[in-house]
Formats: sequence, structure tokens, C-alpha cells
Amino acid sequence: MFDDVRAFTFIAYLSVVLLVALVAYVVTKNLSDLVLGGRKLGGPVAALSAGASDMSAWLLMGLPGLAFLYGFNQIWLPIGLTIGCYTSWRVIAKPLRVYSEFAKDSITLPSFLENRFHDETGVIRAVLATIMLFFFAVYTSSGLVAGARLLESFGLEYHQGLLLGTSIIVGYTFVGGFLAVSWTDFFQGVFMFLCLIAVPIIATYHFGGLDQIIVAASAQKAFLFNPFENVNAFLFMNLFAWGLGYFGQPHILVRYMAVSSTKVIPIARRIAVGWMGLSMVGATLTGIVGNAYFVQGDVHHESIFILFSETLFPAWFTGILFAAILSTIMCAIDSQMLASSSALTEDIYHKWIRKNATQKELMWIGRAAIIVIAAVAVVLASNAGHTVIDLVAFAWAGLGSAFGPVVILSLYWSRITRNGALSGIIVGALTVILWKAARIYIGGNVFEIYEIIPGFILGFITIVICSFLDKKPAQKIIADFNQVWQLIRNQ
Repeated sequence: MFDDVRAFTFIAYLSVVLLVALVAYVVTKNLSDLVLGGRKLGGPVAALSAGASDMSAWLLMGLPGLAFLYGFNQIWLPIGLTIGCYTSWRVIAKPLRVYSEFAKDSITLPSFLENRFHDETGVIRAVLATIMLFFFAVYTSSGLVAGARLLESFGLEYHQGLLLGTSIIVGYTFVGGFLAVSWTDFFQGVFMFLCLIAVPIIATYHFGGLDQIIVAASAQKAFLFNPFENVNAFLFMNLFAWGLGYFGQPHILVRYMAVSSTKVIPIARRIAVGWMGLSMVGATLTGIVGNAYFVQGDVHHESIFILFSETLFPAWFTGILFAAILSTIMCAIDSQMLASSSALTEDIYHKWIRKNATQKELMWIGRAAIIVIAAVAVVLASNAGHTVIDLVAFAWAGLGSAFGPVVILSLYWSRITRNGALSGIIVGALTVILWKAARIYIGGNVFEIYEIIPGFILGFITIVICSFLDKKPAQKIIADFNQVWQLIRNQ
């Protein structure tokens, strides 16, 4: 009976998501609608869809798992992310919304940068699209790993859960595109928030109160409530540096490009940062409280939220909580698949293969690309030994280092050149890949530094140096830059 009720609630949730996708399908008429929603997102939808697609399975599995293992010294990671999120909304959102529309109504980040630099060769667009596809394949696979572990709770074998979870996500992303993704992310963002607040509160009440939780958890690990336990310079930098990633995540930045106008950005920023901060507090407390209930070694640390769902709540509510976990997975994967699809369709197929393709053709090529991307991610996720947090960390660093410096400098520095930008993009991405490889195969303290730190810094410096060594941008490019900033100041 338990499994029947749980499964019924779970399926009911998925039915709501499918209904949203079908409605979005009706209003999706062209490639711009498919990948950018026609630039019609309101503030709350943009805020929560950006936050939900950002957090992914990491919010309900990765972060509680870290807090369960290491305690409150992991709090610097949520703090760094919250600061990064706020700064990105504050610094990037408005100029990117205005500049991307001014630059031939660009609908992807690669196309925006190509138009920003008046690049007729298409090289910068192709390089960015390739980097996006590589790191998004890893990013998407992290969500599929989490989804497979969740569906194992229904009695499925890992690879069965992997295929079923992928089919669900591909289905509604294929049908509804960006609007389905954004609308469902808004709904799921609210859902995730409520569940993350509810679980640690109910668990604490069920255990007998906060005092009992503190005593029991401290008995497991005396260091649990000390935010400075084992915090050295490396750990502090690594956790705080996650915030740098917000400047270069295409699936988040595209929300800035899609808002209906710059006037909705302030309210979107407040909602996004508030939602994120409180959600991460709930996720951290879930891991901390888990130490009073579960013994390390007896459980998988990234399954704490799932275990709470199974042990504390009635079957119908367990189904809701499982749906919340799937929400986080779906919110990230659908956005990542869509960003990858736009790179394949707009930045490769339309640019290099079929320049005269109709909007209808591009829309269906975009949908086909979603299936191809999902297939690659399934192959990467087929190793059940992967952890969600490791896959997310690598992809987050790669995208943040490749895109972050060039986005910031493209919006704020008129002297940046195409060759400088291209050099920095390549250096940022390669640094992350090589640094990760060095940590695995060489080791040593220096390589324990999170790869986004050297990747972002070297990418930024490379852009500046190579731009100064290059000839100045054409007068038309500088004139466009000045005109855009005049528009930004007037809005």
C-alpha cells in the first residue's frame, strides 16, 4: 500500500509537469520561443526558474550530503553562492538583457558574443558552442545520476532508473521548450523551497526538539556545529569561489536575456536571492539534523533527504518529497539540455550547415538535438560510482571559467577584442580541464584548489593582455558599445 500511494502521488506530480509542457507547446512557434521564450518572462518566473535550474540535484542531495559529513564548516559554500548570485543579478542581468537584444536580437550567449564583436568568421561562436556542449554533457549527467538514485527507491535497478528519469525529462523539454522549462521551474522552485523548510523542522519536532537534536548530533561528531572546524585557506577559498560560477552559466544567464523588460529585474533579483538563501539554509540543516538520525557509513551521504522522506512521513507525503527531489533534478537538466540544444541548433547547425533553414525546421532540429544530448549524458552517467557533487563542481567550474570573464568584460569594457575574448575563453576552459586532471593524477596541495579559481583568473588575465596586444576594436564596435550603455542608463 505504501508503494502504491507513494507512486500515485509521484505520478500525479509528473502529470502536472506534462500538462504545463503541452500548454507551452501550443505557444511555441519558432526557435526563439523554443530557446528564449520570446523574451516574455516576468520577474518572479525568471527569478525562480533561474534559481531552480541553478541549484539542481545538488540542493537536495549534494549540499545536505556535505553538511551531513562535515557539518557547519560547509556554510561558506552557500554564503559564496548567495553573494555570487546577487552580484550576477546586480552586475550582469540588465546590461546583458539590453545588449543581447541590441546585438541583432541574439538568442544564445555564443550568438551574442559573435554579434558583440562583429565576428564574420563564426569562430568564436563555434568554440563557445563546443565548450558548452562538453561541460553541459557532464553537468546533465550529474542530474541523471541523482535521478537514477532516486528511482532506485521505487525498486528499480540503477540503469533502469537512469533510462526512466531521462525519458521523463526529455519528454517535457522536447515538447514545451523554454516556456515549459521556465514555467515548470517556477512551480518546482516553490515546491522545493517549501520541502526544504519543512523537512528539518518536522525532523527536529519528531526527534523531541532542538536540544535533543544538538545532543544526539554532537555525540556523532563533536565538530558538527563549528563553522570554522578544519577551515584552512584552501577550504575557505574553494567553498567561497563557487560564487564566481554565476557569471558564466549559460542556462542561468539566458534568464536575464529572456525577461520581458529591465524593469522586472530588481524584483527578480530579490526573489532569486531570498529563495536561494533560505533554501540552502534548509538544505544545510537537513544534513546537520541527519546526524541525529543516521550513522555515517550505514547510509550514502547524498541520500539523507531521501531517507528522511522514507522514515519520517506518511506514504502520500513521501511521494511529494520524492517529487521535490525529482524537481531539483528536472529543473537543472531541462535548462542544460535546452542550452545545449540551442548551441547545436543556432550556433552550429544554423550557422554552419543550413543558413537558410526555416524557423520551423530549426525548432524541430532543436528538439532532435535534445534527444542526442540526452543520449550522450546517459552514457556519461552510466557509471553508478559517480557522485553528484563531483560532476557538478567540474561542470560549474568549466562553464564559469570559459564564459564568466568574457561576459563581464564584453559588457563593461569597450577595449576588449575578439581575439582577446577567444584566447581567454580557451585558456579558462583548458585550465579547468588540466587542473582537474592534475589533481587526479599528480596530487599535491596546490592542485587541491578548486579549479574555478585558476580557470577564472587566468581566463580574465588572458583576455585583458591579448586585447591590449591586439589592435583596437573597429570604431563601429565601440560606437555600438557606447550606444548600448546609453540605452542602459536610460532604462
